Amino acid sequence: MKKVLVGLSGGVDSAVAACLLKQQGYDVTCAFMRNWDSMAEDDFAGNPTINDPVCPQEADWMDAKSVADALGLPLLRIDFIKEYWDDVFHTFLEEYKKGRTPNPDILCNRYIKFDSFMKFAQSKGFDTVATGHYAKMGMENGHNVICKADDRNKDQSYFLAEIHREVLDHVLFPLGSITKPEVRAIAEQLNLSIAKKKDSTGICFIGERHFRQFLSNYLPMKPGDIINIADHKIVGTHQGVMYYTIGQRKGLDIGGIGPFYVIGKDVVKNQLYVTDEDNQQWLYSDSCLVSDVNYLADRSLPMQCCAKFRYRQADNEVHITPNPDGTLLVSYPQTIRSVTPGQEAVFYDGDVMIAGGRIEKVFRNGEDLMETIATTIQQK
Repeated sequence: MKKVLVGLSGGVDSAVAACLLKQQGYDVTCAFMRNWDSMAEDDFAGNPTINDPVCPQEADWMDAKSVADALGLPLLRIDFIKEYWDDVFHTFLEEYKKGRTPNPDILCNRYIKFDSFMKFAQSKGFDTVATGHYAKMGMENGHNVICKADDRNKDQSYFLAEIHREVLDHVLFPLGSITKPEVRAIAEQLNLSIAKKKDSTGICFIGERHFRQFLSNYLPMKPGDIINIADHKIVGTHQGVMYYTIGQRKGLDIGGIGPFYVIGKDVVKNQLYVTDEDNQQWLYSDSCLVSDVNYLADRSLPMQCCAKFRYRQADNEVHITPNPDGTLLVSYPQTIRSVTPGQEAVFYDGDVMIAGGRIEKVFRNGEDLMETIATTIQQK
């Protein structure tokens, strides 16, 4: 009987994943990962989205314990606080300092769930780990590959684009072939305490907090000018350019005029650049440069395929060409809105995830779009 260590988060997805594996005859042990030292800080206190005096992570631990007890499964508790800070959160902050928009969930999967957690599992005699991700495992030429989940509304393969290829032989995704409503129904049939618990939408392992307030604990707010590229006029004051992302419309606090959309920022000059409704062409690019490419399936390049440049985005037809330095030039002459430096580009051939990498630069008509925006703004 294969021994499997399941990451139990305290949510409904991982709970049902553990249940399904037990029903399928696996020898299942659960593990709760504690990766953020909430007890050493009070940044969750006073958050209007949190009404419980118990810190969110400890509440998740109690939910995970309740699930494990209900399923009759052993539950371990593991601390990866240092690993999370060093490999995930520090990188997250450094990218924000550069004015980029990183994805902490992708970093968390690469360094914690499918690295530190995997190594812990192997040290305890487990050959396989499982999580509640909505993704599927497939097989190509004798090698495991990651595929999109059947529930396309919940598919989370995008977040797995940076995990190491060698771990694919030791991973299970029990939810890949079922839908979210089916998961909820299974949890209710089992009378699990978390059956109706809402899905987490916060930063991986840190939880749901007032994001700008939380980030200001580590990157102090520095207000500056919001400039409209159409007429070069100052239309408002931002709270810190690091807190905004390309394409953002809400949260700009520009009253009486607009709407406006973020199109760029200058960290050095502390300026945020926006466009109005009539000049949205500044949001569109026709190619981008992708670095640190992580390949998860074998393909011959160059090739035509599909890409997602953010989670839940529809597939975009692209052409990828390898450069001598290992980067990829990704072309999409139909143009795509709000492709953002620092975020992840994930490539698919049908349902199979080919690779993922970090968006370094975006271009339009062969020119760096961010540089063009900054130059245009300065030509007053």
